[in-house]
Order: sequence, then structure tokens, then C-alpha cells
Amino acid sequence: MKNKIEERYHHSNFTFGIISLMHDNPLVPIFRNPYRLLEAAGIKSGQKVLEVGCGPGFFTIPAAKIVGEEGYIYAVDTHPLAIKKVEEKVEREGIKNVNPILANASDTELPDQSIDLAFIFGLRYIAGGMENLISEMYRILKPEGVLSFEKTRGAEKKLIDDVEGEGFVYSGRKARIFLFVKK
Repeated sequence: MKNKIEERYHHSNFTFGIISLMHDNPLVPIFRNPYRLLEAAGIKSGQKVLEVGCGPGFFTIPAAKIVGEEGYIYAVDTHPLAIKKVEEKVEREGIKNVNPILANASDTELPDQSIDLAFIFGLRYIAGGMENLISEMYRILKPEGVLSFEKTRGAEKKLIDDVEGEGFVYSGRKARIFLFVKK
């Protein structure tokens, strides 16, 4: 799987380095509190959660702490350095409930209906396309599972129409977080 991802997507290590510097800046959580955003997304203790596009793990560690020992985080990214960075952070923090996965989120290979909540924060580009991603989220989410999007660009109506077109129901918005429920 690793070689397939590496061959299919061009990864800029320089760009990833810049993203890591920004996310690892100790001032960023003051302005973009990961716990507040994850709470708005609906993450709760004991859930199995998929993080789409984990990057350097800005949301991964807080999400793992929120779901606790009874929960689990699958942190997916197509960039090998993202997975390496998350693995390092998980090791350093002594966290046992995170599985970093080098994969395209539109083909996670996770079991059907195995995830309580999936969140997509800060992605301006969806590898594999939005339609394929939403279809995969529908497959892996449990009945009544939640799909949370942080709006980054484009029209709100288009986002809602695209996600509802794949079998989800828009259930509301908390700040910049759009919530959908699998029906």
C-alpha cells in the first residue's frame, strides 16, 4: 500500500515542512483551539474516529485524548512524512489509541460500518476527489455516524448538496464545522 500511495501522489516535503512549522507553533492553539473544534465536530469519549488528512497531527493527539482509552483514532494521510510525524508524537506522548495510516481517505481499507465519526479539517484539496471521499465515509461510518467538515472554501450550499447527494443528512453547523449524519 505504501508504494502505491507514494507512486500515485506527488508529495512536497518543503510544503509539508511549512505546514508542520505552522501547526507545531505553540501560539496556534490559542487562535485555533483543537479541543474546541473537535468538540464542535461531535467527538466524544469512547468513539472510533477517522481523521482525514492528519498532516503533522495537530488534531490527532487532542482527538486521542478526547476519545480516551476506550476510543480509537485512525489518522489517515497520503504523505509519508505526516505519518512519520504522527507516529513520533504518539510515541513521545505515550498514546496507545492512535493508528496512523498511509492511505488515500477515499480508499481506507477500514471495515464497513466501523467508525462512529469522521472529521475533515483544513483540507483545501481532497486526494481522490470529493465524491469518492464522501462515498468511502458513507461505507465506513456506522448507521447514524457523523461526518464533520470544517468549511475552508467554496459555497456552503455546494458542500451541503455534495454530501447529501451521497446519502448523508445535514444536521447543522457549529461555527465553521458542518455536521452530517449517515441515514
